[in-house]
Amino acid sequence: MVRTVGVEEELLLVDAQSGEPRALSTAVLALAENRAPGDSAFDPELHLQQVEFATEPRSDMRELAEEILRWRAAAAESAAQVGADVAALATAPLPVSPSIGEGERYRWLAEKFGLTTQEQLTCGCHVHVSVESDEEGVGVLDRIRPWLPVVLALSANSPFWQGQDTAYGSYRSRVWGRWPSAGPVETFGSARRYHEQVQALVDTGVLRDKGMIYFDARLSHRYPTVEVRVADVCLDPADAALLASLVRGLVETAARSRRAEEPPDPVGVGLLRMAAWQASRSGLEGHLLHPATMRPEPASVVVDALLAHVHDAMEDSGDRAAAEDGVRHVMERGTGARTQRDVFARTGSLRAVVTECVSRTRG
Repeated sequence: MVRTVGVEEELLLVDAQSGEPRALSTAVLALAENRAPGDSAFDPELHLQQVEFATEPRSDMRELAEEILRWRAAAAESAAQVGADVAALATAPLPVSPSIGEGERYRWLAEKFGLTTQEQLTCGCHVHVSVESDEEGVGVLDRIRPWLPVVLALSANSPFWQGQDTAYGSYRSRVWGRWPSAGPVETFGSARRYHEQVQALVDTGVLRDKGMIYFDARLSHRYPTVEVRVADVCLDPADAALLASLVRGLVETAARSRRAEEPPDPVGVGLLRMAAWQASRSGLEGHLLHPATMRPEPASVVVDALLAHVHDAMEDSGDRAAAEDGVRHVMERGTGARTQRDVFARTGSLRAVVTECVSRTRG
């Protein structure tokens, strides 16, 4: 049976005229709910300048792509009623003073983590892939670790921060890494060991609850899924669907490896951090660390290695040809980070960058 996939996307709310982020999520969410009472996929996020939606679990990637487009359009239509737009930007190009959302949880985060919370106006893409059990899920987590930086590189969409070019393709990942539980982790070996480690982290009192386990990939605490959280929100909706299909390929490949009793790669967390940093720095524009060797190779070589790694699983799910076409398209035109820099190089205006990204958000 083909595994189901769901996507959560965070979108930036921006002023329709100036392109500056606007703290309008409460109004936008209310309008979205009024448009489809009881059928809204939207949720509030940490900051009032963003909204999040979640798709249904899908086994067909075309249906998933259509749903991503539908919810992006619904968000844009609700935002337009209050003079705003939505942009699939992982960080805000223009300067912003983020506003913390309402609710006791967000107040706790602001008090506990101070400036880290204030500066977390970042938009990611989380991919959920179904697993049969926690044991299978942990086996998957142990085996996909070296490939997650490649997923990050393919999604890179945050070159600007507070009005400046950061020199990174994904600066969001650098900001996100300030949370104490974020980033790559060691192998766990069993579901029991995984849950013991998660509980130990919560028991420190530093984290509020299991919802603050911000590993690059984790067992979802709400659904029977592996949740890959490493990616920027993708500018092009087609890239979001591509990312979801590649992550499903990684999960299925890892599950097959587990069933064959092949051990996971023992690469250490230190090297994984180096790989993640390199991916965030260069995106697809330079070199990445090859998951098999942890040595630098051209991004095209490493992405080809990813496609080869998931080939059999994606062939069996019917995703291979579309994924290879999608990857080729991304490699030719670049990620959202390149699009943003190209627009800025042409216009000299970050407002123009936001305007272009608003248009591309809806495909």
